[in-house]
Amino acid sequence: MPKTAMVLAAGLGSRMGGLTETRPKPLLQVGGRAIIDRVLDRLAAAGVGRVVVNLHHHADLLRQHLSNRSEPAIEFSDESDRLMNTGGGVAKALPLLGAEPFFVINGDVIWFDGMGNSLHDLALRFQPDSMSALLLMQPTVGAVGYGGIGDFGMRPDGRLFRRPEREVVPFIHAGVQILTPALFTDCPREPFSLNLVYDRAAEQKRLFGLRHEGQWMELNRPEGLIAAEQALLE
Repeated sequence: MPKTAMVLAAGLGSRMGGLTETRPKPLLQVGGRAIIDRVLDRLAAAGVGRVVVNLHHHADLLRQHLSNRSEPAIEFSDESDRLMNTGGGVAKALPLLGAEPFFVINGDVIWFDGMGNSLHDLALRFQPDSMSALLLMQPTVGAVGYGGIGDFGMRPDGRLFRRPEREVVPFIHAGVQILTPALFTDCPREPFSLNLVYDRAAEQKRLFGLRHEGQWMELNRPEGLIAAEQALLE
């Protein structure tokens, strides 16, 4: 079970419009609680003791907010001078994350599990000898706040493949995953997306997925927040 995680919280949140002009998207509230606190609560409950949070947009507000937490222990990877995108953000934080596999979670998702615990299930499924990345996969049907045509297909053994052009696939990446530090060997020093390392892992047949059995909410647009509030009420 990874004891370290990273929460990606540096994005501009531009698709939220005016909601993120004065605060970072992870501090937007759903059900009376900041999105990032809901993520950190899940990590703490799963036994993750240390979390790296990257900062850029309204970094001071996020840093101040998280200074009030005692669990998990928080460290910051500051991107105030240069936003590094998702992959570049993880690469920049590697000295803080350590040499073992770690969780990476988007700072704009909320998920609820079915019978099990998704973080524990990912840890049990992860096999470092054969996997470089294990992604939690949400079925597109029933994904709250999502209106796309999917990201990946999944083979019977769990290996993932990209959605072919002009086709529809049944899964989206839920923004919850386990990654290995080796994925970032020889990565660019410029900002880059995590999609770069996913594609590298897929080429090596080391990109795998685990189906999420539960509810998941994407919170990158105002209508997603509205849908999530309604889902919590229900």
